[in-house]
Amino acid sequence: MSERHMFKSLLRLSHHTRPHIQLELSMRSEVTAISPFADSFVHFIKRCRCALGIEREIEVALREAPANAVVHGNKKDPGKRVYVSCCCETDGVSLVVRDEGQGFDVNAVPDPTAPGHIESDHGRGIYLMRALMDEVRFEGDGAVVYMRKKCARR
Repeated sequence: MSERHMFKSLLRLSHHTRPHIQLELSMRSEVTAISPFADSFVHFIKRCRCALGIEREIEVALREAPANAVVHGNKKDPGKRVYVSCCCETDGVSLVVRDEGQGFDVNAVPDPTAPGHIESDHGRGIYLMRALMDEVRFEGDGAVVYMRKKCARR
C-alpha cells in the first residue's frame, strides 16, 4: 500500500459490544487516490464476508463519500486528509468519513431529482448515499458523514 494509506485493523471482542472488525485508513485529498482507496475497503468488506448481497450498495457509498470529502470538503488540497473508518459486524457495515474542511449545511444541498437540477453533472453523491444506505447522518457541521447498511439475516 502506498503512503496515501494508513492501516489500522482491529478485532474487538467484548461482552459490552458485538464482535466486529474495524479498518481505518486515511488518504491525501487527491481525486486520483479515491478509487484505489475505495477498492481497499471493498476488498476488506468482501474478505470479512460481513455484507453478503449488499456489497455494491456499500461500494457506491465508499466512492461517493470520499469523493465529496476530497472535492467539496478539502477542496482538493493534497495537504489535507480524508479519514474513513469501516466497521464490519455480524449484522452489517458502518462507515464514517471525515474531512478537514469547513463542513456544509446538508439542508442547503439541492435535490438532484428536482426540475432544474436533473441535468446537472454533479450533486448526486448525497442522494445516492441516502438511497443505498439504511442510515446516513452528517455531524461536525457536515465534515463527518456516518453511514450504516444492514445485511439480511443469515
